[in-house]
Amino acid sequence: MAPKDKYPAHGMRLQMRQITHQAEKINSFEMVNPDGEDLPEFTAGAHIDFFFRDGSVRQYSLCNDPKERHRYVIAILRDDKGRGGSLALHERLHVQRTVSIGKPRNNFPVHEEAKHHLLLAGGIGVTPMMSMIHHFQSTGAEYTLHYCTRSKEHTAFQYEFADLITEGRVIIHHDDGIPGNGLDIKTLLKDHSSGTHLYYCGPPGFMRAVKGFSAHWPDDTVHLEYFTAAASPKTTMSDEEKSHAGDEALGIGFQVKIASSGAIFSVPNHKSIVQVLGENGIDIEVSCQSGLCRTCAVKYLEGEVDHKDLVLSESDRSQYMTPCCSRAKSKLIVLDL
Repeated sequence: MAPKDKYPAHGMRLQMRQITHQAEKINSFEMVNPDGEDLPEFTAGAHIDFFFRDGSVRQYSLCNDPKERHRYVIAILRDDKGRGGSLALHERLHVQRTVSIGKPRNNFPVHEEAKHHLLLAGGIGVTPMMSMIHHFQSTGAEYTLHYCTRSKEHTAFQYEFADLITEGRVIIHHDDGIPGNGLDIKTLLKDHSSGTHLYYCGPPGFMRAVKGFSAHWPDDTVHLEYFTAAASPKTTMSDEEKSHAGDEALGIGFQVKIASSGAIFSVPNHKSIVQVLGENGIDIEVSCQSGLCRTCAVKYLEGEVDHKDLVLSESDRSQYMTPCCSRAKSKLIVLDL
């Protein structure tokens, strides 16, 4: 019998060892195995799932050196208007407390074939870049990070960046809260140099700008990770909304067919595919439930998909969909389940 995995995919129990103030509203959190054992290894750009007592799950990028096996470090911006995860961590977490997380996963990996790695970070979007920089420093890879923040007070990891700023590897841009007053993204991305790969992460407006100004770059040289959904698809409705929505809004939106069994299920407008399948005994592993990760991605065989995720490439979308948030444009979609 194979030995039981001491670190299951869900519910790894770690101890909060240290909490550090990094910048205005940004703390970093260091977690370790309470028995001092090594943690599962991870690669640059990876994230962990953080499990809350109410059943919700949030994803946070690991920002320490991937070579380290004794700890995981994440950095979190306190968002008073967010979904509550950052507030809970900032207000309730304390040193020595036990937390539950999942094994590291990577949807934002480094592409080793690149001759130069160009990193663009907006605000807390710098966190996955930190582990990348540790990796580049170890391998001797060429890279440049442009880090965009409101001000020096809002800039995290200043101590870690000090020498890299002097070397010209890290360039800080402050905009004082005025859009367009910081990094000139359009000019920076105007010309693509052969062998250069672009990585970017940041708030919605920043992401839209970088996406637009890098549209002419080869698709396989542009890599991104969203840390929030600008407008996550709504999958539930309040009783009041239902009462005013009418029969049409609560009716059958489309149907899902399971290829292996031929079973067909109706998906109303106020429920996700994941919800409907779960109600019928077909469980799909989910994590973010907002189209920010690939955990639930499934292959579809027929039908037209209304993709609402933020992670699948156009090539991926020709075969796969994220049933946590994406829907069907056609009346029927067939899933390879």
